[in-house]
Amino acid sequence: MSPHYEFRIGGHLDEHWSTWFDNLALSRNADGTTTLRGTVTDQAALHGLLAKVRDLGLTLISLDATPAPSPPGQE
Repeated sequence: MSPHYEFRIGGHLDEHWSTWFDNLALSRNADGTTTLRGTVTDQAALHGLLAKVRDLGLTLISLDATPAPSPPGQE
């Protein structure tokens, strides 16, 4: 199973950036940050996402490996 990650980034990103970030779920938070969540296939893909954050000049506040969400009906 591929790992699930949560990136917290300074500033608000528009929804269209989700596609550029490999279709990670994007949510804008009240504290002025953006959270990107989703499955990352491997370490190379993770490093690619981090490079995108760097190349855009964004501030990476946190990066956490999180449990993958359970399919509906399973807990």
